[in-house]
Amino acid sequence: MRRIVGPLIGILALLGFFAPAAPAQAATHNPVVFVHGYTGNSTNFATLQAYLVANGWSAGRLYGYNYNWAGSNVISAQGLAAFVNQIKASTGASKVDIVNHSMGGLVTRYYLQKLGGAANVDHVASLAGANHGTTYASACTINISCIEMLPGSAYIVSLSGDETPGSAKYGTWVSPCDGIIIPYTSTRLSGADNHTLACVDHLSILSNIQAMSGIRDLLNS
Repeated sequence: MRRIVGPLIGILALLGFFAPAAPAQAATHNPVVFVHGYTGNSTNFATLQAYLVANGWSAGRLYGYNYNWAGSNVISAQGLAAFVNQIKASTGASKVDIVNHSMGGLVTRYYLQKLGGAANVDHVASLAGANHGTTYASACTINISCIEMLPGSAYIVSLSGDETPGSAKYGTWVSPCDGIIIPYTSTRLSGADNHTLACVDHLSILSNIQAMSGIRDLLNS
């Protein structure tokens, strides 16, 4: 398991970027699993993780899930299932929270809907998730993950039905200026609390203060 919280905390705190921490809440938070997108890795969430730590989360309960983004999302979802089980076993937590970005949304959805993951999760936050695919994936169909990410693919069709399974609380954050998730509304999930941000691109959404504070509030709910 990889935990990622970089030196950003001190720098950003000096800039007044963070709200005061709430140490008393740290022990009550679920472990949080971060699921990156296509060509990404778990360090993509460094700013968000630093923000959560500054707001009372324990750095030791933030986990980045790295996977082969070129491979099938089915295999990546199976790996996520094993990763969550490992975290639950090592921490004693009954449930985890999941934060995903981009293609990580499709990995998360398969885990929740097809692999029984909904029983293990309390909160799901999707940042510009490719939850219903993106036409941009036509540029990378050399990889099966992109074929699966095309709107209307067999993979996405297999996820028809309840988009927010289980008792978890779901939130999504999208922007019309995303540029990668096309249409940007693909991120929205039926039954979720769907938020539309101002003009924020696909990567900048990971450190957007509105999105980060919204995720903080969701995970605290």
